[in-house]
This record gives sequence, structure tokens and C-alpha cells, in this order.
Amino acid sequence: MRFAVFSNGHQQILHPEGLPNQGIASLSPYTSFAKLASYDQPTLDYKFQFSHSLRRILQDKLLLLSELPFSLEFIYKHYLHGYIGFKKSIKRQHDEYICERCGNDSSHLFASHYCARCHDSCTYCRKCIMMGKVSECEPLVYWCGPLAPFEWASYKQDALQWDGQLSPEQAYAAKSVTQAIAERKRLLIWAVCGSGKTELIFPGISYAFEQGLRVCIATPRVDVVLELEPRLKAAFPTVSIASLYGGSKQRKDACQLTISTTHQLLRYQEAFDVLIIDEVDAFPYSFDPMLAYAVERAKKTTAATIMLTATPNDELKREVKIGRLSVVKIPIRYHRHPLPVPRFVWCGNWEKRLKKRKLPEVVLRWCEQRFERNRQFLFFVPSIDVAERVKAILKVPAVYADDPERKTKVEQFRRGEIKALVTTTILERGVTIPSIDVAVLGSERDIFTESALVQIAGRVGRSAQDPYGDVCFFHFGRSKAMVQAKRHICEMNEES
Repeated sequence: MRFAVFSNGHQQILHPEGLPNQGIASLSPYTSFAKLASYDQPTLDYKFQFSHSLRRILQDKLLLLSELPFSLEFIYKHYLHGYIGFKKSIKRQHDEYICERCGNDSSHLFASHYCARCHDSCTYCRKCIMMGKVSECEPLVYWCGPLAPFEWASYKQDALQWDGQLSPEQAYAAKSVTQAIAERKRLLIWAVCGSGKTELIFPGISYAFEQGLRVCIATPRVDVVLELEPRLKAAFPTVSIASLYGGSKQRKDACQLTISTTHQLLRYQEAFDVLIIDEVDAFPYSFDPMLAYAVERAKKTTAATIMLTATPNDELKREVKIGRLSVVKIPIRYHRHPLPVPRFVWCGNWEKRLKKRKLPEVVLRWCEQRFERNRQFLFFVPSIDVAERVKAILKVPAVYADDPERKTKVEQFRRGEIKALVTTTILERGVTIPSIDVAVLGSERDIFTESALVQIAGRVGRSAQDPYGDVCFFHFGRSKAMVQAKRHICEMNEES
């Protein structure tokens, strides 16, 4: 887009190309928004009748101008009266670029092309393009007017309608979460898979609602969002809840509880009083600084931050060790049965067998035993290509990150309509099935890290009615990660 600037008293005011400019003196030539040297934010006019719909969409957000469902004339009128602000989406500093939405400053993640909107060479960010294209000629927009009195301003007493019972370990952790929220502190909950991490945050969330606070539960995986949504709606039936992920429709209205993938937080700024990061060590959050940037900007400066994981990374462990981060550790599941310990089973050159459209005999026998017993199982593989080959051999569905039917297949598996599911590591977290076994083919592959294997093993034995199950790592040579994962699980069992 192209903008001009004109003088209004002591202020330099923006004017977008395409809107009437009659009567405006000293209007500068129209140019790309990125090339404007300076401009001012108009003084807030409290007599102006602003749009409540625009405020509802824009408050606590940082959106592209093109993301707003209003005309340019309507939006510009709010700018002239001081109710919205424009911000450069990509900044140039010493011939280097910085994306103001995702924080990207890597030169190889920017590209340029001729732009029909600004009639010039225009740079855009490739890092966050999956969230909508950020071009330097299009500004980011934010709300500058008075904040809305949200519907929960009267505060929610007795919002928690969950009648479950916490274990002693869960109860202690829940008390620590509530205290961290009250004192606006950071806290790590290091709890084994199946320890009931979701349930132990219920009392803290309920306390936050009583205080009129806005809560966000962020997670790197869509599957975790889909898993959490029905459980939280059942626990807090009177609270407004939004679930945000790629393709979701709940984008406009502010809710007291937001369940979101970390990518979606790129659209927020200083929005949340309490931010709970579930599976804080999971890919892509633990590998992508952009997502940590999004989380930090989305929460208020005084926000409490609660991090949940069964497998904290080395950085979190270091912060705990030097006393920078408080931690509560839960080494036992809520039903007090030990974690299933994985078995290592050598299966030979499984890749060679797959090329012949066959599975190793020991692997095929393991699968056939589950089919005969009518027992559900997850079959983890290292890649999409392997998933497709195994799917054809076993004649069962397969899922992976880009599978358009992934959500449907996982729901069918949850309901027991599918007995077996071949999957990449996308389902290492966020799937809770009462009675399943798990196998990993090619567990020696690099993609199966220690944390991934611990999480995969953690899918088994989560129900008090069926706390046992088989975890089998089929391999063509043990890896360091396999040994570390087994040691991790055994140490947690000993500690409990």
C-alpha cells in the first residue's frame, strides 16, 4: 500500500492512497508505507463514536490491515480520531530487516518482488508467511482507544464444575500453580506423562477467573488443542472459551479462556494475565525462537507463566538448577501405577523389508497379536513415506502433520472406531486413549529423541482401569536416545 503525509498543526498525519484528499494542503507524494520517514498518532478524540465491533476484533491484537473486515475508509476514520494506530510491519536497520510480527531478523528468511500495491520492490517475511503475508508496504494495526469492559468483569465465582479428586502430588502442584498465579511468577510443572497435568491446573485457572483475569493455554500442537478443548469446556461450562489453531473460526471475540497453538499468538500483544504453556519442550516451540517471541509478546508484562512438561529441555533444567525457575516435580501417575517401561526388540534391516512391501516378521507378529485381541494400538514411524508403506501393509489408516483428514481419523481412533493408527511423531503428545499399546518402528532414527520416545511411551497405561500396556521399540541397532529414554522412565519409577 501507499501512504502520504500531511501537516495538521504540529502533527504529521497519514493519508492512504485511494481515499479522497480534497482540501488537504501540503500532502506529500504517495509512497510505500515502509519508506515513510515519520508520522504521528492523532490525539484521541473522546467525543468520537467509535465502532465497538472494531474494538472487539482489534483489542489486545496486532493485525495486518488486510485482516480487518472493514473498509479502508472506516478504519482510517478511526485513525484520524486517535482510536487505532499504524505500525511498520517490517523495519530496516542498517540494511537489515526485522519482522515486527514474528521477530525474524534472518536475512535469508526475507524476500523481495515487484508489488502492484506500492508500485515498487517490496520485501516480505518468509518466516511467518503461514499466518498471512507480511509485506513492508502493509502496516500492522493496533487499538489505541479505551479498552472494552469484558463480559467477565463481574468475575466468575465457582466457575470450576469438575468433581474429580486430585492425588496428593497433584494437590500440592495445584496449590503451587495457584500461588504462582497470585504472585505473577514463573513456575515449571515437571510431571510424568499421565500424571494429570491438565486437572492440576484447574484450581489455578478457577482462582484466575475469580480475580477477573484472562487466561491462555498455549501449546505447540493442534492435537493438544483439540484434546484440551472438550475437557476444559466440561470443567468450566459457564466460562467463555475460544480454541485457536490453523483453520479454526474463533478469531474475533475475546474470551476469558483461550486455548491456542503457539503460532496463533503471533496476532496478540499484552493480552493475557496468565499464560500456561503445555508441552513446553515440544517441537516446534522448543526449536523456533519465533514462537517464544510470540508467547512473550502475547502476555502482559505482569503475567504469571506456568510451564507444563514431562520432558524439560536442558535450558529449563539449567534455570531450575541455578534457582531462576521454581519447579514442582510429579514422578508418579495419578492412579499410582508405574510408567510402562519400553522393550527393545531388534527387527533387522526394516527399511530393506519395507522396500519389498513387507514388515519384519517380529513386527508383523506384534501387530497381528493386537488385532486378534481386538486391542487398539499406535504404530509410530520416522517419516511420511514409511507411514504410507506401513499403512498399505497393515491396511489401517495413517496420519501425519499435513494430512487433511487427521482430525477426523484421530477422533475415530478416540471413539474406538479405528483399531490401529500409523503415525509420525505428530501424535507423540496430546492423545489420551484409555487402553492402547504402542510400537515404534525404526526407533534408532534421529527423529526419535529422548523426549519423543518418553512421550510416546507415555501414551500407554494412562487409565486407572488399564494402567498397563506394551511399549515396544523395534530397532536396527540401539541409539543413545533409546537408552536415555528408558533410563528416564526407570528413574521416574524409582523416584515415585
